[in-house]
Amino acid sequence: MTQQRTIAFSPPDITQAEVDAVTEALRSGWITTGPRTKRFEERLAAFMGTPRVAALNSATAALACALRALGVGPGDEVITSAYTYTASASCICHVGARPVLCDVAPGSFEMDPELLASLVGPRTRAVIPVDLGGVMVDYDTLDAALRTAQKRWRPTSERQEHLGRVPIVADAAHSLGAARHGRASGTVADLSAVSFHAVKNLTTAEGGALTWRAGAFDDEALYRDLMLMSLHGQTKDALAKTKAGAWEYDIAFPGWKCNMNELSAALGLAQLDRYPQLLARRRALVARYEQRLAGSRVQLLGHYALDDREAHTPGLLSDDQAAQLRAREAAAPRGHASSGHLLIARVEGLDVEGRNRLIESLAAAGVAANVHYKPLPLLSAYRNLGYRPADFPHALAMFQNEVTLPLHTLLSDDDVDYVCDTLLDLLGSAQS
Repeated sequence: MTQQRTIAFSPPDITQAEVDAVTEALRSGWITTGPRTKRFEERLAAFMGTPRVAALNSATAALACALRALGVGPGDEVITSAYTYTASASCICHVGARPVLCDVAPGSFEMDPELLASLVGPRTRAVIPVDLGGVMVDYDTLDAALRTAQKRWRPTSERQEHLGRVPIVADAAHSLGAARHGRASGTVADLSAVSFHAVKNLTTAEGGALTWRAGAFDDEALYRDLMLMSLHGQTKDALAKTKAGAWEYDIAFPGWKCNMNELSAALGLAQLDRYPQLLARRRALVARYEQRLAGSRVQLLGHYALDDREAHTPGLLSDDQAAQLRAREAAAPRGHASSGHLLIARVEGLDVEGRNRLIESLAAAGVAANVHYKPLPLLSAYRNLGYRPADFPHALAMFQNEVTLPLHTLLSDDDVDYVCDTLLDLLGSAQS
């Protein structure tokens, strides 16, 4: 093994450009929602290829606002994956509805489509699939499954009725910049919530956004409703009230407080300038992990990344590396290109205790590893809602030997080699 080093799990990639952007915002005298936030929304919509974006203070708030915009409330049910972080389900509770958990398919991190269809009932108002690790869900399969349950579904709002089937609200917290079947994250699900938390590919320190596919809704009406929701139901935001004599406002309804501020938007704009290069680097790192761990007991989440344009980003990949990545993309059975958010791995032959010991041994060698995620039925909040771990055997099977390895754009190729060498050495020792 090479000399020990310290490998952080997921530090933010902040350059002088981000520092300067935030400093400029601070010095501008305008630090709550303002022109930078609106510019960030416009540029993000252009990047994602969606009609509008509403910038908010978290992806959790974005999910809750999406449900409220669909008219979801007390007495309703929303289905989400049992294998996810709590935000995918807690947002359902925030609007007063009941989360219905769906197990994943055997050997998969995605909801079982047949089981999903069986869970649809007259109280179902939406489904929240999860783009885990940056890999988009197979939305075509999910949509087909939901349509088989169409007769049991009852729309209760104008927007639900307009969609004509159970609405799909993507937890796309991980998948900004991902694509599947040639369609980008944000353009496929009816609504999509994106996260800009500190560990995400693109960060605003804390933050999130909601977007939606073209043709799904009245874009201006939905955006207006989301702005009202995010600022107490107030009919004018602070920027609009600065116009001479324009202090007058109304409160349309008792709303919430989840708007994005200018400092976050400034940081996001600077990150968005760099995002194509950040994506390309993440995908190159994934490829190196795949190459170094090939043939071992370590099974990686399939990312299948890189198109021709990204492969030739100067200084990031050699021509040989780019060619290898394009070949793997072409051979990918389900044709998706991940955002490379998490390096999710499963280690054959490990149970929960063995996995935890492995993470402790990695830490002792200077490698920070993690687990994504504890299935929701293992958590007190959802056990208290009546969910039993034994009812979700496939989620538990995926969890018991899952280890998430460091993946971020501050990693060098040598860092990846060190992580892989350390992991393989530890697994070899465990076998002896």
